[in-house]
Amino acid sequence: MSSKDVTLIIVSGGDIASTNQADFLLQKFDWKVIAKVEGLDAYSYQEIRMWIHPGGVLFEDDLDLRWQKETGERVIEAIFPSRHSAKSGNPSLTLHPIGVPQLDYDAIPPYGGKSGDAPPPSPRLASWWRNMLESVSGTEIESEFDLSLEVTHHGPWISVPSIFVEVGSTDKTWGHKGAAEILADLIAKGLGMNGNNEYGKWDSELNHGETVVVTLGGGHYAPRANKLGAVEGIWIGHMLATYALPFTAPELDGEKPGGNWRNSLTSAINSTKNAFPNGNIVCSMDKKAFKGWQRQAIREYLQELQIPLLNTKSILELAKK
Repeated sequence: MSSKDVTLIIVSGGDIASTNQADFLLQKFDWKVIAKVEGLDAYSYQEIRMWIHPGGVLFEDDLDLRWQKETGERVIEAIFPSRHSAKSGNPSLTLHPIGVPQLDYDAIPPYGGKSGDAPPPSPRLASWWRNMLESVSGTEIESEFDLSLEVTHHGPWISVPSIFVEVGSTDKTWGHKGAAEILADLIAKGLGMNGNNEYGKWDSELNHGETVVVTLGGGHYAPRANKLGAVEGIWIGHMLATYALPFTAPELDGEKPGGNWRNSLTSAINSTKNAFPNGNIVCSMDKKAFKGWQRQAIREYLQELQIPLLNTKSILELAKK
């Protein structure tokens, strides 16, 4: 039994956007077939593993611990190639962290995960976003697909930093091989598979004090994070939509507002700290997404947590230092 640390690429066999990305990676590199894990196909390349699940994985919790139990290898991060669904139907390439911190602890999450909590976000998020923008620039993909980070949402639950790498948004584009190849290349370059230096890996000593942004407010897509994450020197943690900070108004003057917003915010910040040890965790808020009393409640609570709430200009200034 091995005790080495590995990166785990978790593939959804029932999802063509996932399997297309996996197929490109399997074709481009000299993977070794290894012993089945939980009876499922698995592959090895350098310190990277690929695990093929037959259906979807949103409800497959603790995949990191399950891999370790079977192989003895410790999973230190998880990559989920996947499809993205949206009512708009717009073709899209997206990246996002996972979690459902806004839900009641006893709620059954409709799309997996652990209610009231969020796994650590992948530190690779911002650098992979920058590379995605660069990779599609001037290509047909740029004109055909929208590119965006997405806010934190859905399952599964996992204990290690994780990222979903997605082709959207309907069956008309899920099987688009050009899009899958762009994302497979993104994964390969990001993990250093093709001989280059990997990027997006956080080092608690080398990156000590660097700025990590948790964004608050807005819709399912993340224009604030898109803008900030495109700037070299900025790292992106969890991104909480307005719906992920649910408030109930206080009934009496002087009372604090209710709802799950405090727990959601605490969970997102704590798991971001976990993913970025020694990072300078700050928040950025979309003021238009909240009522005045909600903004004030968020400000006061962040002061209690000793987390700065900064405007875009201040964050950009930090990135220059």
